Amino acid sequence: MSKQSFIGKDFLLRNDQARTLYHEFAADLPIIDYHCHLPPEQIAEDTTFRNLTHIWLDGDHYKWRAMRTCGVPEEKITGEASDREKFQVWAETVPKTLRNPLYHWTHLELKRPFDVTDLLNGSSAENIWQACNEKLESPEFSARGLLKQFNVEVVATTDDPIDRLDHHQTIRDEGWEDVHMVPTFRPDRGMDVDEPEAFQGWVQKLEATSGMSIVSFRDFLEALKSRHDFFHSMGCRASDHGVARPHSEPFNDIAIGQIFDSAMTGKSISKHDVERFKSAFLYHCGKMDQEKDWVFQLHVGALRNNNQRMMKRLGRDTGFDSIGDVEMAAPLSRLLDRLDRKEQLPRVILYNNNPRDNELMVTMLGNFQDGTIPGKLQHGPPWWFLDQKDGIEKQIEALSNMGILHEFVGMTTDSRSFLSWPRHDYFRRIVCNLLGTDMEGGLIPNDIEMVGELVERICYSNARRFFRFGEGS
Repeated sequence: MSKQSFIGKDFLLRNDQARTLYHEFAADLPIIDYHCHLPPEQIAEDTTFRNLTHIWLDGDHYKWRAMRTCGVPEEKITGEASDREKFQVWAETVPKTLRNPLYHWTHLELKRPFDVTDLLNGSSAENIWQACNEKLESPEFSARGLLKQFNVEVVATTDDPIDRLDHHQTIRDEGWEDVHMVPTFRPDRGMDVDEPEAFQGWVQKLEATSGMSIVSFRDFLEALKSRHDFFHSMGCRASDHGVARPHSEPFNDIAIGQIFDSAMTGKSISKHDVERFKSAFLYHCGKMDQEKDWVFQLHVGALRNNNQRMMKRLGRDTGFDSIGDVEMAAPLSRLLDRLDRKEQLPRVILYNNNPRDNELMVTMLGNFQDGTIPGKLQHGPPWWFLDQKDGIEKQIEALSNMGILHEFVGMTTDSRSFLSWPRHDYFRRIVCNLLGTDMEGGLIPNDIEMVGELVERICYSNARRFFRFGEGS
């Protein structure tokens, strides 16, 4: 295989059926990225990126972890080294990532949008640096230009309830309609009573943005709901919760009020009371989502900030998280059942970070499907450490065997990078190859129109229907 043919037009497509499914049904579909971490200010301001390091390496803790593993000093990863130096050490790291998804993603992202087909390594770094930086100067490579290049129809950012959503408002006032940008309600900091000082600061900001005085847990919920209402008016149709476990301990309003009071006065909170507060918080968020027909997204199973020395030095989301192994089945059952008992169960997407939980998630969700909405409860796409070829295939196998693939809402980037859109293409190729292989092997009918319709649903239309983006309030 030549350097030029590594990421060819039939990359990952192993037979004629797979190639037909991809090229005729998947390749040209718009992208609905219903969960990402793109900074909305960069879209509102239509940021022009100063160079390839700025757009590609800044904030990318996947790449940072790989470079650390390969012996690159922190100075050249997150430190004061120049952008050119940082790119060089990344280029030298890339050949060492063979069989890691970073090798695929790197070359997919160089090919599109930069049309670079050379393999990235220490020797090719300078030419690739120059070629990509030249393109980054053109309008087609600004933040908005890239969204249009990749045919992004919807991008859902991830936003704290205390955010005033000024950048979303800027987009609205301007009337930019090329891409539909919507916020997502991410209230994680509002449950951190185990960090009383940070919690108090967050509540004070919630007071300011809601314009409401908060002196009790009831006030706290009312202020949170007012922000929920505001987010809805701005087009939000989903909440998102990054939690280690599905908090679902028994609680009562009196006890939760007392825990809130203790946190607001700086008193120490026991682990049991922390769990009870987080359980109440998640329940009330799910209830609010059901009232507005939102999607309740739960990202569970990550063990975050393991390296306390580096946490103090660099902060959160810098590459020191891993797969967790907490108990999942019973707590998840309690959380979903608590909402369902009172007919307050919203649309749900569960994302697991431990592959052992794939079958657990799919079978648990089947307990609460109620026939009102196709795929009302979703096993979300592979997330974080699992959003690679093996993880995608395993997730699809579990969902196909124990759930209904036909209703699956497909892929999302979960990324902070404007170059991550090829992950949708990666996913689409993997889906088409799996289905094409089944067609060739006689496991499903060799009916290209029938299977092609399934591909289109998974890669686009299911997500469009499920999230109701663009519908009025």
